[in-house]
Amino acid sequence: MAELEPVLVVIPTYNERENITRIIDRLQAAVPKAHVLVVDDGSPDGTGEIADKLAAADERVHVMHRTEKAGLGAAYVAGFTWALERDYNVIVEMDADGSHAPEDLPRIIAALSDADLSIGSRYVKGGKTVNWPWRRYMLSKGANLYSRIWLGAKVNDMTAGFRAFRRAALEKLKLHNVASAGYCFQIDLTYRTLEAGFTVVESPITFTEREIGVSKMDGSIVREALWRVFKWGVRLRGEQLRSLLRIGNKS
Repeated sequence: MAELEPVLVVIPTYNERENITRIIDRLQAAVPKAHVLVVDDGSPDGTGEIADKLAAADERVHVMHRTEKAGLGAAYVAGFTWALERDYNVIVEMDADGSHAPEDLPRIIAALSDADLSIGSRYVKGGKTVNWPWRRYMLSKGANLYSRIWLGAKVNDMTAGFRAFRRAALEKLKLHNVASAGYCFQIDLTYRTLEAGFTVVESPITFTEREIGVSKMDGSIVREALWRVFKWGVRLRGEQLRSLLRIGNKS
């Protein structure tokens, strides 16, 4: 398992002062050797300052301060870039709000023994959601079905935000041209990973609706995902059609 260390967990934050300390405490209890990078988008509630205090007291905790709220995708790209500039072999995505249980992380990381991307999935055997509003659950299920149909991807939870990448996979995904800002980022990177020929596995997790703070999901995030997946799907079908025409012309 040495090749699956060292581990960096990237946690984007915006106004998570009530959650950040407890989630890092749980993470360090679950995976003691893991390092944490808090990517704070200029939280006005002081999340960044709390993270700085945690980092000053623990060499496993690092903080990146960004000056504006530029979206989940941009925060993760910044965090991934920071990780790739250092010696981390496994880079993890995890939310700060407690919806992702750090206790599930050892299983997600272990699954990388046979894969390049391990997704913490709500929609495989053993996975589940807790206290999630019916509307959010149906939106998530619909988004995943829509993505699988358009992109032809055999992944049950493409929108999942709790996942671990091998370094080699992230190095080849051309992060510099990832434009997805919201939760579409998760679909984007899943699709890029599959297109690049990497192996993707799903590990069951329990997703629990946040108890403190406000969800960042809104209509603009949903619209971005619908539009981008549609464009990728149209491009994919165009490539498939051109391939069929080339085969036909050679016959």
